[in-house]
Amino acid sequence: MGFNYTVSRLVALSCLLASCIASAAPPVYRCETNGRVAYSDSPCVGAKIIDAAPNQGVDKMSGQSRKGAEVQRAETNNAFDDALKPLTGKSRGEMEVLRRRVRLPSQDQAECARLDRQLPVLEDRSDSPDAKAGAEAEVRLYQTRKRFFDLKC
Repeated sequence: MGFNYTVSRLVALSCLLASCIASAAPPVYRCETNGRVAYSDSPCVGAKIIDAAPNQGVDKMSGQSRKGAEVQRAETNNAFDDALKPLTGKSRGEMEVLRRRVRLPSQDQAECARLDRQLPVLEDRSDSPDAKAGAEAEVRLYQTRKRFFDLKC
């Protein structure tokens, strides 16, 4: 019970601390409706996920670093993730997901894990050359993304 118990408590405490600090950015969706393009944090039918990662806080005029709280928090989380990787075996992305979901009820965490496995399959199906199958897949993908969003996965 000694060493393993201490290590597991240390890992749990570190993850809890990191989760208190964490705040992950949600995906940004590009939605096209009647020829008009809109960007949103909530999914829509036919949405494409875009990379909207903010820059890391360097002032272009002075060249000095002007990091906000969110960037500093991300750097702290990255340092924790790198330090704990030998113990947890989890990447930065996996740790970010854990921090985001730590406060969810266990049923929601289980459903989020199921949706994690389901989303890539549905995204592949939505690229179907068959128009009818593609449209049905787009609707199913939207419903799954909406559930993912509503659960705050």
